[in-house]
Amino acid sequence: MNKPYKQKVSVSLDEDIIAEIRELADNDDRSFSQYINLVLKEHIARLKENSE
Repeated sequence: MNKPYKQKVSVSLDEDIIAEIRELADNDDRSFSQYINLVLKEHIARLKENSE
């Protein structure tokens, strides 16, 4: 199974959010980018679930 293609993007985040995400990612043994990707996937899935 092929992994989805990754594309680099640039976003601006508040410093406190960055610190929280870094800590959560470290606690989950994931990189910063992996953790953000996971959070966004889960959020999108919840939105789709609620719209059905």
